[in-house]
Amino acid sequence: MTVLIAGAGIAGLSLALTCHQIGVPVRIFESASELKPLGVGINLQPNAVRELFDLGFEQELGTIGVQTRDYGFYSKHGLEIWTEPRGKWAGYAWPQYSVHRGMLQMMLYRAVVERLGADVIETGWRAESFETSPDGAVLRLRGRNGEERREAGRLLVAADGVHSAIRAQMVPNEGPAIWNGAVLWRGTSRAEPFLSGASMVLIGHQTQRVVTYPLSEPDPETGLALINWIAEKTFDPSIGWQQEDWNRKAAIGDFLPDFEDWRFDWLDVPRLIRGAGDVFEYPMVDRDPLDKWTDGSVTLMGDAAHVTYPVGSNGASQAIVDARKLGRGLLDHGVTPAALEAYEDEMRPASTKIILANRGGGGPDAILQRVEDLCSGRFEKIEDVISHEDLAAHAAKYKTVAGFGIEALNAMPPILPVGASLQINR
Repeated sequence: MTVLIAGAGIAGLSLALTCHQIGVPVRIFESASELKPLGVGINLQPNAVRELFDLGFEQELGTIGVQTRDYGFYSKHGLEIWTEPRGKWAGYAWPQYSVHRGMLQMMLYRAVVERLGADVIETGWRAESFETSPDGAVLRLRGRNGEERREAGRLLVAADGVHSAIRAQMVPNEGPAIWNGAVLWRGTSRAEPFLSGASMVLIGHQTQRVVTYPLSEPDPETGLALINWIAEKTFDPSIGWQQEDWNRKAAIGDFLPDFEDWRFDWLDVPRLIRGAGDVFEYPMVDRDPLDKWTDGSVTLMGDAAHVTYPVGSNGASQAIVDARKLGRGLLDHGVTPAALEAYEDEMRPASTKIILANRGGGGPDAILQRVEDLCSGRFEKIEDVISHEDLAAHAAKYKTVAGFGIEALNAMPPILPVGASLQINR
C-alpha cells in the first residue's frame, strides 16, 4: 500500500512527512543526484505555517527564517501606497515566515531522513512516465547514466515541478509553460534592514518593480541581515523566451541600469543589488488551469498541478497545503484513488481561482499599476488618489481567494486531527 512520490522538493517532502504522520508508507524518487539548498527567498503564508507547525517544525522555522511583520506597496518614487500587518501582527493565530527556499527544503529533507529513514529517498532518478492498472500505478524512471527501471505502488503522486513529465503525459498537447513577458532577476545581499526590520515590500508598477524582504535577523556585530530581492522588467512576450536555461546565472549589468535611480530615504535599491553574489534570471510563467489532475491511481500536486505567477507569495504555501489535503484524503478514503479524487475536488477549484486572479490583475500587486495609471506614482497623500477603503478591500479580497482570510483560517479545524492514523496492512 505504498505511495510513490516523484520529486523531493517542498511539495514531495511535505507529502512524505504527512504520510508518515498518518501511517502511510512512501517512496520518493528525485532527479537530482544530491539534494542541496538551492534557490532564494520565498514566503510562507499562515495557512502553510499552521501545517508546518502541525508537522512539528514550530521551533525550527524560527531558526531558518524571519517572521514577516508587515507588507507594503510603494510607487516607483518610493512613496507608500499601502502597508498592512502580517502574520500574528495582523491577528492570525500563526505567523508568516520569509525563508530561504533551500533551507526550508533541507529542513524537510532532514526530517524525512530522521523520521522515515534515508532509504525512502532515491536520488538520481528522473520520473519519465506512468502506467495505471486496477492494482495501482507503475512509475517509469531513468537514471543519470541512462538506465531505466519501473517501480510499482498503490498510488503515484507527481511532485516533479513546472516541467513535470507526469503532467506532460496526462496533457500531451499542452506545450511549454506560458511566458507573460516578465523577466525576474533574483539574488540575496547582506545589507541593513529597512522599515520595521521584518518588512516585505513591493515597489514600482506592472512593467518594472522590485520585491524585497529579509531572510535573517541582523548580525549582532555588523548589523547586516540577509536580504532577498527580486528585480522585474516586462518585455514584449511575442519575442519568446530565448535563453537556454530557465534559472541561469546573470550579470547585474543586464538590468541594474533600469533601477539606478531607485534610491529612497528608506532603501537604496542599486546598492542592494550590487551587494549580491550570484544573481539568477528566469521568466515569469504560468500554465492554464487543468480540468483534471487525477488519472486513476495517479495525481498531480504543487507546481506540477498549478503553476502560477509568483505575485501573491503562494507557491510554496499551496504546495504544503496540497500535501496536507492529500493526507486528509488518504485518512478519509484509505490508500485508494478515491483519496486522490477527494483531494482534487477540494484543491483544484481553489488553485484555479489563484492562477486566474494572478494572471488577470487580481493579485495583491495590482494596486501598484492602478496608482501608476492614476498619478504616475507621485502624490502628496495617497488618499488624494485612492481611498483607504478601496485599498483595504483589495487586500482582503485576495486573502479570501488564496485561502488565508484571517477569520476563516483562525476558525478552521486542523486538516489532520492530532494523533489521526490510518491503520493499513503494509
